[in-house]
Amino acid sequence: MNVLVVGAGAMGRWFAESIDRDLAFADADPAVAEDAAKELGGRAVALDAEDSFDAVCLAVPMPAVGEAIREHAPKAERALLDVSGVMADSVAAMAEHAPDRERASLHPLFGPENAPGNVAVVADEPGPVIDDLLADLESRGNALVETTPEEHDEAMATVQAGAHVAVLAFALAADPVPEGLRTPVYDDLADLAAQVTDGDPRVYADIQATFDGGEGVATAARRLADADPTKFERLYREADAYREEDEEAGE
Repeated sequence: MNVLVVGAGAMGRWFAESIDRDLAFADADPAVAEDAAKELGGRAVALDAEDSFDAVCLAVPMPAVGEAIREHAPKAERALLDVSGVMADSVAAMAEHAPDRERASLHPLFGPENAPGNVAVVADEPGPVIDDLLADLESRGNALVETTPEEHDEAMATVQAGAHVAVLAFALAADPVPEGLRTPVYDDLADLAAQVTDGDPRVYADIQATFDGGEGVATAARRLADADPTKFERLYREADAYREEDEEAGE
């Protein structure tokens, strides 16, 4: 099976490295595609090349995935996939532009440096090619989590957009603290801030633009900041109730 990976950045390379297939890479920056081909094997092709492949995987930023699907779907002879991180729009675009091919939307719920991990999967039109590629991912130790486009995108509003805003807001608001005066909660938040800010800011900006989760965090922070002691205690208990519900949902 030969596979074209459109978008030869970190996530495209993760996908390519996770499958044992004949690879080709295309990228808006030809040098990036060349580097990926040298690193992982395979060849680089021009973004506007008209070559055909058994499968095409779109590993492009979320705002660009709809146009990328429209442009590159004709190159997929058997299967079309994406790992963009947004599912409702991707699944709809693939159904529109590749109605007669196998289709799946994947979202690795981790950065490539933390692989393997959970991979959200919507197999909108499964088949032997999709099955083989998913088996490759599983063989690398990834856990495939079946979901729906709506369930995934709703979860990402909390898991990504809300969580990122909360951590970044803490980093922006915090003052430097001497080593001996730090608490375990502060250290945990500082570690999270270091993790979140050790990435590509464009990716985090795309997440905020795509998933509506940050505004809820801002509203909750203002409610806490403005609360008198009685109201603060009530909000504290609400937060504890959410924690218990979330733990039960994860069991």
